[in-house]
Amino acid sequence: MTTQTNQPQALTELVWAELAEVPDPELPVVSVVDLGVVRRVAVDGATVTVELLPTFVGCPAIELMRSAVAERLARVAERVEVSVTFAEPWTTGRISAEGRRKLREAGIAPPDGTAPGGGDGPLPLIPLIPVRAAVPCPSCGSSDTRLENPFGSTLCRAMHWCAACRQPFEEFKPV
Repeated sequence: MTTQTNQPQALTELVWAELAEVPDPELPVVSVVDLGVVRRVAVDGATVTVELLPTFVGCPAIELMRSAVAERLARVAERVEVSVTFAEPWTTGRISAEGRRKLREAGIAPPDGTAPGGGDGPLPLIPLIPVRAAVPCPSCGSSDTRLENPFGSTLCRAMHWCAACRQPFEEFKPV
């Protein structure tokens, strides 16, 4: 079902609201908006164009995201174009405060909201194993944690162990 509007601003707001309902395929507790992979939304008449930033080069979920965004937006626009771009690097600094909260509630330690190096300049050559303070446990909040494995269930996560509550947990790697 297509909803038409003569006001591009109203359609743009509707598009963003729809995008906020598209879950990340690997982390369905967060939307593509929460994750910060939506780089740009443009409305030109009845055409909506969306640019997505992959979290990693070769991200296995990006094609699923692109398809889910196109399918969701087909409800509100006559023509939808969704592209993937590397025009700028995605960083964990793009994850919204709401997205970090949702990750924490799902038992995944979120990044602190800043990219390595403060987000300025090039990304470090080896972002998979960052040197930083202990990752707070999402279950109990303790900082008495240790990295168990830099490779979690997906490329963007690492495995940790909390000595306080004795629970393993995943961390969304800061990039």
